[in-house]
Amino acid sequence: MRPLRADIRLDRLRENYQTLKRLHGGKMLAVLKADAYGHGAVRCAHALADLADGFAVAFLEEAVELRTQGITQPIVLLEGVFDAAEYAAVDEYGLWPVVADQWQLETLLKHEWKTPVKVWLKMDSGMHRAGFFPHNYASAYTALAQSGKVSDIVKISHFACADEEERGMTEMQIEAFDMGCAGLAGEESLANSAAMLAYPQARRDWGRAGLALYGIDPFLENDPSIKPVMRLVSRVFAERVLQPHEPIGYGASFYTKRSTRVGLAACGYADGYPRRAATGTPVAVNGRRSRILGRVSMDMLTVELADTHEGVGSEVELWGDTVSINEVAAAAGTIAYELLCNVKRAKFVYIQ
Repeated sequence: MRPLRADIRLDRLRENYQTLKRLHGGKMLAVLKADAYGHGAVRCAHALADLADGFAVAFLEEAVELRTQGITQPIVLLEGVFDAAEYAAVDEYGLWPVVADQWQLETLLKHEWKTPVKVWLKMDSGMHRAGFFPHNYASAYTALAQSGKVSDIVKISHFACADEEERGMTEMQIEAFDMGCAGLAGEESLANSAAMLAYPQARRDWGRAGLALYGIDPFLENDPSIKPVMRLVSRVFAERVLQPHEPIGYGASFYTKRSTRVGLAACGYADGYPRRAATGTPVAVNGRRSRILGRVSMDMLTVELADTHEGVGSEVELWGDTVSINEVAAAAGTIAYELLCNVKRAKFVYIQ
């Protein structure tokens, strides 16, 4: 069996949820969109079912999968619906839709609801991706509140730069949100993972734990209070010794400078490992930090071996505990989100 494995430590997932909720205070959604950022939404939801105040997914199909797999906790649809007909399923499965656009608002009000719906009304406080502008927000809120079809309204917005060092944009968005919500009753949700960690003033009634829930620091600092949930590992399945000035891999982009022991690990870009990860991208061989040599291939990559204790059968950690996924992402010119969501062809092992 090909030795590529993604260990998903569900005990760490639970610990991270509890850590973040203590920090945030109030209630907190566990964000499970994109198959729980590549970790497996159903398994993660069940692991958190007795802890989480609710879950958040991107769209209807993700929510229905959780419901049909026995998840009964509240589920927020972060993108709302894409068609008016989807409100029937929102009603049937007891979901909480985000309303971020005039057509979503109008079609929700036209729907004949069996049960009054809890709506998360989104404000565009400055990101300019989705939501009602602050000067239009109160009128949208009033239309929902007076419709008789809505049980509660949660006021929500999303930050553009909460994980950036420059704080001005986030502070401006918080101010815009508060001004647009002035006088409007109900719960609020502002803090994503980064804001939860860095902006106490954004910690409102509902937090939304995404990347940090999976143990990845959005500020790239490897915060020890959260622990990586996924550990992606393979093994060396072949080894050889190359003499000085020998090329390795496609394009001969790397030449050895001395006699070098190298090993082949079973993981490549078809498994979701970034092809752009260049020579020097860190890995760990039997717990010792090493590096990739040459270009990543479709099904394998080459790692530097240090001594006779490393060879065929040695474990290669692509990311996890010794090697941070943020390091790999930086070496490949991307972000941890992309790496997590791209993992495939690995055996997923869930550890309670």
